[in-house]
Amino acid sequence: MADKTSSIEDLRTKTDDQLSEELTELKREQYNLRFQSATNQLEKPSRIREVRRAIAQIKTLQNERTAKEKNAAATKEKV
Repeated sequence: MADKTSSIEDLRTKTDDQLSEELTELKREQYNLRFQSATNQLEKPSRIREVRRAIAQIKTLQNERTAKEKNAAATKEKV
């Protein structure tokens, strides 16, 4: 299994659609890892942590972008 986690700098360069797509893939991988863990077939237990952190990074980036958009819209309305 290839290492799918990206650094935060790489994530910042991606579009919103790309982030959403990567988030979906990571959630699917997390789901599979949970089943592997439950059946004692997990080869790399540290991957669970990596995936969880990557999901958190993507969600944080998405929230930052949403907040910026709201802030820009609010500022635009005031002017």
